[in-house]
Amino acid sequence: MQLIDTHCHLTFEQLADDVEGVVARSEAAGVTGWITVGTDPQQNRTAVEFAERFENMYAALGIHPHDAKDVTGETLTELKELAQSEKVVALGETGLDFHYDFSNRTDQKRAFAAQLEIAKELNLPVIVHCREAFDETMDILQQFLRLKGQLKGVVFHCFGGSAEQARIVLNHGFYISFTGVVTFKNAETTRQAAKVVPVDRLMLETDCPYMSPEPMRKQKINEPALMIHTARFLAGLKEMELPDFAEAVTAASKDFFGLP
Repeated sequence: MQLIDTHCHLTFEQLADDVEGVVARSEAAGVTGWITVGTDPQQNRTAVEFAERFENMYAALGIHPHDAKDVTGETLTELKELAQSEKVVALGETGLDFHYDFSNRTDQKRAFAAQLEIAKELNLPVIVHCREAFDETMDILQQFLRLKGQLKGVVFHCFGGSAEQARIVLNHGFYISFTGVVTFKNAETTRQAAKVVPVDRLMLETDCPYMSPEPMRKQKINEPALMIHTARFLAGLKEMELPDFAEAVTAASKDFFGLP
């Protein structure tokens, strides 16, 4: 059995100093591939370095909506240049976060649209961060697709929306990724959403170092090895044997990111 953690932040300080140990524990648990995701210029550079160091590690590069206020033309130029590395498989994470509003919403929308442009130009799929901004996120994506044409792919990561919102995402041909949040006792809405996502459009992630899944929720630092608990939970939710579920979601992940 093999699984891919499609969204982890191995460059964050909680994990970066022990990345070799993180990878070893992950492989022992059956999570044998990783997409480490950048969120700002420095994290993007480190993500590429890590991806080039480990055979089954890849990078996604973007500017998180929290940092949209700091995006300049120079920022976007460097992002575009870095994203041309052979180990970069996606643009993002990018999107909108209206929960914290660490950057004002105009800046968030501008940075999101600019990164969609880069993804289109480089023919890379996009990892979308969407928190308390579903309608606005969909509006930007729909407008971009209408004016610019199709993107290679779109995944809503760390999905926390409703089943109705999941259906809207799926109807656009997009993918949906779930974290360990789906295992939380208070996450019934997320579980209902997971039920409507077919396994060929579903991916798994940790979003580590945050949000360890049950029964490891008390472990403050999440890491890819713990994703096996999320996989086991969702396999049960889908009434599938774990190896069959793992095979299906791994195939979907490889297809989306163009992995060998």
